[in-house]
Amino acid sequence: MKTQTILGAGGAIGRPLATELRKYTDKVRLVSRNPKKIHPDDELISADLSNAEAVMNAVKGSEEVYLTAGLTYTVKIWQAQWPVIMKNVIAACKTHKAKLVFFDNIYMYSGDKLNPITEDLPIDPPSKKGAVRAEIAQMVLDAHTSGDIQTLIARSADFYGPGTGAVSVLNETVFNPLSTGGTANWLGGPDFKHSFTYAPDAAKATALLGNTPEAYGEAWHLPTAENPMTGKEWVEAIATAFGTKPKMRTAGKGMVRFMGLFMPIMRELVEMMYQYEQDYVFSSAKFDERFGTMATAYSEGIAEVLKVDFGK
Repeated sequence: MKTQTILGAGGAIGRPLATELRKYTDKVRLVSRNPKKIHPDDELISADLSNAEAVMNAVKGSEEVYLTAGLTYTVKIWQAQWPVIMKNVIAACKTHKAKLVFFDNIYMYSGDKLNPITEDLPIDPPSKKGAVRAEIAQMVLDAHTSGDIQTLIARSADFYGPGTGAVSVLNETVFNPLSTGGTANWLGGPDFKHSFTYAPDAAKATALLGNTPEAYGEAWHLPTAENPMTGKEWVEAIATAFGTKPKMRTAGKGMVRFMGLFMPIMRELVEMMYQYEQDYVFSSAKFDERFGTMATAYSEGIAEVLKVDFGK
């Protein structure tokens, strides 16, 4: 049995993915700058994914490779590093005859209509970050089409869940402030629907896709609960779970731009505000039809976050 390798193993998806892969193999390799074991017999390799030789060594002996890495949330870093990383990963997979599973977001889709968000939406990114994601996703698909390697893309909506911390907008802007009786901060309009993928579901489905031979050559939306709540309803549901008042403030593009004068991360969010100024309804119907519905209900996901992250 060959090794299944996670590149970017220390992140919010990489960690639960390491556990899910144990259903398919007893040889899991975790690769990051400072990898840490999830299980006692995990193989650890420290590597900088922008270093071609390091990636080549990290992939050697792998049957499937899962790219779940996340980069600092700035346009300049994405433009400089993502194409290099993807080139390195594809080259290593080709050399070592490994399959590639790329964990992706939805930034590359057209921003005109995000209800529903399906796999056949036009690739027409309205942001600079989206342009980067479109470029590297095309690299993945081209590698499959050319016959160099087998690849697939697993796409998630904005995600939330236990242990996702600062990489989850919902955790940072709603769960954390409400946990202390504070005021939730909702980006965009409070009356727009907004889907969130439950991170453990995303990990489980990504492992399943990677171990399903006929899934390769396509993009798949990961299982996400239907009928998402509006921003106001999200705040109310989470506040109720905490047993606190649903206090909230909203921030439109102008406010986010102003906040960006003092907070660099907010400056980076300005170009992404189109996602919060309309309904954002992510559809995983294709996955559900092929593999069955496995998305966690929002009420259950909220309860699990409170239990694991807040001891409630």
